[in-house]
Amino acid sequence: MTVNLPGETELENRPSIEAKALRINLNRFIYGTFAEIGAGQEVVRHFFRAGSSSGTIAKTMSAYDKNFSDNIYGEENDKRYVTEARLNKMLNHEMKLLEDRLPRDENPHKMFFTYANTVATIDFAKKFKGHGWMGIRFQTNPKQDYSEITLHVRFHQSEARLQQEVLGMIGVNLIYGAFYKNDEPKKLLRYLYDHIDKDAIEIDTINFNGPLFEKVDNRLMSLQLVKNGMTDAVMFNPEGNNILPARELYKKNILALRGSFRPVTLVNIDMFEKALDAFIHESEVNKDKTVVIFEITLSNLSAQGEIDEKDFMDRAKLLCSLGNIVMISNFKEYYKLVDYLSEYTKKQLALSMGVSNFVEIFDEQYYQDLGGGILEAFGKMFYNNLKVYLYPMKDEGGNIINSTNLKLHPRMKDFYKFFKYNGKVVDIIDFEEDYLKIFSRKILKQIRNGELGWEQQLPEGIAELIKRNEMFGIKS
Repeated sequence: MTVNLPGETELENRPSIEAKALRINLNRFIYGTFAEIGAGQEVVRHFFRAGSSSGTIAKTMSAYDKNFSDNIYGEENDKRYVTEARLNKMLNHEMKLLEDRLPRDENPHKMFFTYANTVATIDFAKKFKGHGWMGIRFQTNPKQDYSEITLHVRFHQSEARLQQEVLGMIGVNLIYGAFYKNDEPKKLLRYLYDHIDKDAIEIDTINFNGPLFEKVDNRLMSLQLVKNGMTDAVMFNPEGNNILPARELYKKNILALRGSFRPVTLVNIDMFEKALDAFIHESEVNKDKTVVIFEITLSNLSAQGEIDEKDFMDRAKLLCSLGNIVMISNFKEYYKLVDYLSEYTKKQLALSMGVSNFVEIFDEQYYQDLGGGILEAFGKMFYNNLKVYLYPMKDEGGNIINSTNLKLHPRMKDFYKFFKYNGKVVDIIDFEEDYLKIFSRKILKQIRNGELGWEQQLPEGIAELIKRNEMFGIKS
């Protein structure tokens, strides 16, 4: 049922928060529950204030006391409450109650939903800004299985009241989007920020599941978060599911490998394996508490102009097929990546990179927006226990170039020596020399031109995937 509201036309795609809540309330088929923990009942209050809420809200609740919450939803193994696991338990529990207490045969036309959130706002000392999980399980046809949208937010405001207000608005946008914009997930994503300042809140993880989103690849939705400026970095696991960076990186030793991976080659894998072997033998590194990230920057994805989503998915699928965790970031400069990783851990950090990329980070033009220039950037980069594992290259004369003979601008030589002789730069010495002639851009050209011989330069099984799925413009 569609209800036209005053001021809401086809040309006006951004109705007010109140108008969105009212439109939901006036739809006599939408009916469900709200369960909100940790920041007040900020979402449901918009529906109460909009009017006609009795036709929409079956129940609303908050369980602030931890014992009450555990008795309702079950105790978490890690004793934490603002987690994806807690959110899922809330959605499961509340939906079961809804179905048990509202028999379907008595409500044949109702489209059931459950909205839930579990949130921690800024603490009294203002040390931790706060974060939360929210989600909706819903149907747009009474005979349809449930679909679901879940997301994680990080607050950037410094007052709990302001955080509560923005939580309420984004919750309404989510519910409205679930019912009225589910056929356009990319637009739904952008509409989550309707009437909200992007600087107020960050969405760093989102997942779409269920029959309405069968054709949605959540990795592509992750890319949209970075592309739209909703977050600076997203991550997904080998199964292709979006994962929360904080959960993956928290108190871990981290090795990051940046590349275009277009496609992933034997030299990429050798660089990763040799760097990892050296990394886990560091005295301060525990192998069991180490995570490896393959990172692609947004600037790399858009190097040819607009982002080619198929090209992105080709790279993502290949990396995932090799069992890797992938990060998409907006960190063009390495120091920004290191700064980001340092938010989640004080353990050992490492970057694995080739000589040419390493030389490039000493180019002062990249740091003109910093008051302290390259000194400030490198201070941030190497402050947090960082090491660089350097993979060599061959010059035009066939000479092996590593940390001992690489060429820098004369003004950078003494600056470089400081990091080199303090053990911050480590050469990978057991590299495969034959791999130094492998370049992904050359392989990409061979693939597109239908040439032979490129297959042997890729990890096992990758060439078959490229051919089978017609990746990178391969000629069939």
